[in-house]
Amino acid sequence: MSDDNKAAERKALLKRLRAERADLVAKSREKQKARRDVRRKVKKALESGATTVPALAEAADLSKSEVLWHIASMRKYGEVVEVDTEGDYPGYRLAEEGAKS
Repeated sequence: MSDDNKAAERKALLKRLRAERADLVAKSREKQKARRDVRRKVKKALESGATTVPALAEAADLSKSEVLWHIASMRKYGEVVEVDTEGDYPGYRLAEEGAKS
């Protein structure tokens, strides 16, 4: 088989795979968009200062478990840091831009 035939065969295969998986890709994009929207809500609620997960959930109109999940991943990637607060819950605030890696 010549190089031109191989290239055409690969191109046809990729086209078929894209068509077969179009629904999966669309669903994945929707999930990513929803995640980004929630992350924006959490960050906006944190702009006013350090607060707890229950307060963030109320401010962002989200469930506590959803906020906690996002806070955990944001901590992992250095977007938020834990701070001491009065009461039963730890507080969180946005990390300084210079402190992010």
